[in-house]
Amino acid sequence: MTPRQVVFTTSSDWPDLPFEEWADTCATLHLWTQVVGKIRLAHAPMINHWWQVPLYVTCRGLTTSPIPRGGTSFQIDFDFVDHTLIIQTSRGEIRTIALGPRTVPDFYTEVMDRLRGLGLQTRIWTMPVEIPDAVPFEQDRAHASYDAEFVHRFWRILMQVDRLLSRFRAPFLGKVSPVHFFWGSFDIAVTRFSGRTAPRLASVSPNLRPWVMQEAYSHEVSSCGFWPGNGGFGKAAF
Repeated sequence: MTPRQVVFTTSSDWPDLPFEEWADTCATLHLWTQVVGKIRLAHAPMINHWWQVPLYVTCRGLTTSPIPRGGTSFQIDFDFVDHTLIIQTSRGEIRTIALGPRTVPDFYTEVMDRLRGLGLQTRIWTMPVEIPDAVPFEQDRAHASYDAEFVHRFWRILMQVDRLLSRFRAPFLGKVSPVHFFWGSFDIAVTRFSGRTAPRLASVSPNLRPWVMQEAYSHEVSSCGFWPGNGGFGKAAF
């Protein structure tokens, strides 16, 4: 590795993200990303291990990347700089939704209305996945927090993690996933594969049929990832 290939970061590139200070916002954002992720799931062709469903880090937030719909494509972006949800199509149309404190049903309804207005009507299963004791999007009025400062910090950390995991991914010559953000578990991860099949997975996740996770872990894997503190751990960690 030559000196020009080394990418240094400073402590200021990794802002503090104490989970207890934005836990409500994290839970709300988790649900919003599930709404958007399920829209991608409804249209994107199946790829092994569900690689067609995650979101990806951008210079401003998270994106679905282009989603095919007939002879056109559309994508949905979370902009965590201007705090806007952006829906754009390959026909040149753009619709935006301001991100701020609002309930999950309000967010879900407005996203679906904007898609309908673009001729992109989409039906999704509205039950959140991988979240214990979840309720359908259209009924969840308990989650309505949005602290823009902490969302912005979260995105800044995701950018650094994306860079770190991309460098970790680069030299591996075998099968390796993209660096992607899974909206089910709300984490960013990269996965290497040994090439060998794995024993049939017996564990279950909330609101997921066993075959879903069995497809994800059908082969031996080694995963590295980052969670912001959700899932019971209580603090941000790799």
